Amino acid sequence: MLIRRELPADESALRAIHDAAFGADQSVESRIVDDLRGAGDVIPQLSLVAELEGRPIGHVLISRAKLGDDKSLGLGPLGVLPDAQRQGVGAALMHAVLAAADAMGYPEVVLLGNPSYYSRFGFRLAGELGIEPPVVQWAPHFQVRTLAAWDDRRRGSFSYAPAFPTV
Repeated sequence: MLIRRELPADESALRAIHDAAFGADQSVESRIVDDLRGAGDVIPQLSLVAELEGRPIGHVLISRAKLGDDKSLGLGPLGVLPDAQRQGVGAALMHAVLAAADAMGYPEVVLLGNPSYYSRFGFRLAGELGIEPPVVQWAPHFQVRTLAAWDDRRRGSFSYAPAFPTV
């Protein structure tokens, strides 16, 4: 398996990955990817594809976000084709994208997801660090992964890129 940056030719394959992974034609996740890409909020170095034998089988995306008035990162979506799930593809994508974000000097990555899954990658509930979700009801699933540039004074309201839905 190869982990690489997204290429323009990948767009339809990535849409198909998210639709298959989330079990819907035109899934919310594939629309998020398209909307973030269209708005220019995707960070190209942080949109990674897992490829097996020349075929994209997984994708993870990080987009621009804000923590208070400071730059931050929002992770999501992460999708893997159903026939490639439970084989370490999602974990490989997570490790690669977190390492890339860290190497780029970002202080944290924030996501909305299942704490029992994402805790294995060092994510913890954002509220423990004084980071508030854009939607209060998200708090039990709103998580942050601090990186090397983290500073404990970073706290406040988190905002995804405008194209990221908050409803």
